[in-house]
Amino acid sequence: MDIRPNHTIYINNINDKIKKEELKRSLYALFSQFGQIVDIVAMKTVKMRGQAFVVFKELAAATNALRQLQGFPFYNKPMRIQYAKTDSEVITKVKGAYGDKEKKKDKKKKAQEPAANATKKPAAVTTTPVHTPAVQVPDNPPNYILFLSNLPEETNEMMLSMLFNQFPGFKEVRLVPGKHDISFVEFESDTQAGVAKDALQGFRITATCAMKITYAKK
Repeated sequence: MDIRPNHTIYINNINDKIKKEELKRSLYALFSQFGQIVDIVAMKTVKMRGQAFVVFKELAAATNALRQLQGFPFYNKPMRIQYAKTDSEVITKVKGAYGDKEKKKDKKKKAQEPAANATKKPAAVTTTPVHTPAVQVPDNPPNYILFLSNLPEETNEMMLSMLFNQFPGFKEVRLVPGKHDISFVEFESDTQAGVAKDALQGFRITATCAMKITYAKK
């Protein structure tokens, strides 16, 4: 069935061993590079296991994310992504009234959608801008290894790899044992490291932590 593009994308074939909160954080870290996320829905019920919905503010962001991340190896399983059947599918699935709502007349459904969306908003993922380009970070001379600081406690190697491996020349992420707030990311060349550094400077893995990126000391 041909599903029309909309702000909500539906993802399945997700590794169902991942805890719900970690899954939502990782999805946020991966998808927020494409645009502002309004909400992420991931549930561990039997019916919804291995599936998630990501709601973008802009349609273009949803489309871009769908194209770029189709088949992306997320926790070692290729993601399958498509547009959700309707923008309000997230809300109806969460409320468990999916079957009932389908039976109601279209007119009534359309009248209720703005209200459902309005009540959903307060629980949304933060709408703080993802990038804060104004961040001025003292730096070292260019290097193929980047030094990351101000990382949130829940940061893991998977999240950082997903963020940085979209850039050419990415080699590996190295976490520092016993220090959750810093990490190193290695690229093949200084130039490639610089491109990733500029693109992700100030990126927020969580609402409160804007990542600081400098070149590592040689």
